[in-house]
Amino acid sequence: MALNIKPLADRVLVEPAAAETKTASGIIIPDNAKEKPQKGTVVAAGPGTKDDPITVKVGDTVLYGKYAGTELKLEGTDYLMMRESDILAII
Repeated sequence: MALNIKPLADRVLVEPAAAETKTASGIIIPDNAKEKPQKGTVVAAGPGTKDDPITVKVGDTVLYGKYAGTELKLEGTDYLMMRESDILAII
């Protein structure tokens, strides 16, 4: 599915991974106790800046900070728009 959004400069659009619903031991986590995911997939990326070209590409799975980015909803799906510098690692 193609989105009609193109991030500018060094911004990246990330689709967060689903929050965990069970612990490793099998305990079901209620909705109000779920933690915000810190992993997601890059959906769109800007061209970068003149001095720093963008290093992530569409389809990369990335780790980002807990409070990174701005939440937005497009076509019924939640996304995060963040600067590339907010991304900690590519998995």
